[in-house]
Formats: sequence, structure tokens, C-alpha cells
Amino acid sequence: MTDDSSATGLRRICAGLAELGTATVSDALDRHGLPGSAAGIAPLAAGQRMAGPAFTVRYVPAGGRPGTVGDYLDDCVAGQVVVLDNAGRTDCTVWGGILSELASAKGLAGTAVNGACRDVGRALALGYPLYSRGRFMRTGKDRVEVAGVNEVVALGDVQVRPGDLVVGDDDGVVVVPGDRVAEVLSAARSIAAAEARITSASLDGMPLAEARARHGYHRLQRGDPA
Repeated sequence: MTDDSSATGLRRICAGLAELGTATVSDALDRHGLPGSAAGIAPLAAGQRMAGPAFTVRYVPAGGRPGTVGDYLDDCVAGQVVVLDNAGRTDCTVWGGILSELASAKGLAGTAVNGACRDVGRALALGYPLYSRGRFMRTGKDRVEVAGVNEVVALGDVQVRPGDLVVGDDDGVVVVPGDRVAEVLSAARSIAAAEARITSASLDGMPLAEARARHGYHRLQRGDPA
């Protein structure tokens, strides 16, 4: 497979996961016994959506000399999701207006912060997808510094590895391991199809309990969906 075809395939997978939504992808992760639903990471605004491979950054408290919040954005490429692990801190920020402007211009898919963001009005004006534990105005400069780039980080209560697919919508963020994408996507499509059949049957007059039983609603997220 050429690089171009690989990139096209990845874009299609990301689009498929985004269309299915985090709730369905979360059920698919459950079916395969995989963690991935990032607790506590919420969207900045309703209606935003993102999906793309993770570019990860890990922060630690600043040392004796002034720290740096990092210039990693120069190394990001279009379509990636920036995942920042600030250990869940909400007392200082690691994402603000300059980064939102540059990320939007570079065509990044979005950002997820295990911590706080600021300058949220700029991200909203740009329509840039941003997810975090909260918003706060105090800078992270001289309070935290970058300890690692493109290594394993935490987002909420899940691990994120470089290249894992990160999907966000109104319900929050899920992380799909990069080596399990095909099976998770297949399961998510199966779950979505079953739920569509349940909805259709119920709207046609079938009692909801019967529709759910007929189409295996209570088994959809288990490892024994048949």
C-alpha cells in the first residue's frame, strides 16, 4: 500500500468513526474489552466534532529554571489531534489563543487537554474543536514544562499512544488503539445498524422491549453480540 493510499484509508476511517459518534464507538470498545472513554474530558461547545491520529505531549511542574509550554505545534501535521497531558491540572493552562489560531490554520483535527484551556472565545470563533477538563485564564508558562513529546500520555483515565485515533463529539472523547482500529470500526458499524433496526421497528409500532430483544440490544456492547 502506498503512502497516499494509506493516508486516504486513514481519512476514511476517521470520517467513519466521527460519523458513528463516540457513544457507538464506546460500545464497540466495550465489545472488545478495550478501555478508551476519557472520563472528565468535555467539549468546549456543542456541535463540535473531531477524529484523527494522536500527537501527544506530556507536561510536568516547572523546575528551578523557567519552563516552557512547548513549540511542538511546528511538528504537527494536518489531520492530527493534539493530546496534552497536564496531569489533570486545572490551575494553569497549556492551550490558548495562539495555539488555536495556528492549529486551525494547519488543519489539525482538534485538541484534547488533560487539564485546562484558555482564550476559549478565539477557539469558538474559529470553530476549532477543543476538549478539556475545564477553562481557566492563568498561564502555564513558568508553572509547567514539556517533559516528553510523542510518548504514552493520559487523557482522563485512559492511555493515549502516538497514532491512536482520538474521536470527539458532544458526548466527549474516546480513544481507539491504533492497532485495533479495523475491528473497532467494524463493531461500531454493526452496533449502529442494530440500533437503527430497533428504532425503525419501534417507530413502526413494535413494543420497545420486543424490538430490543429481537435485535439483541442488551448484548450489543458485550463480547457475545450474536
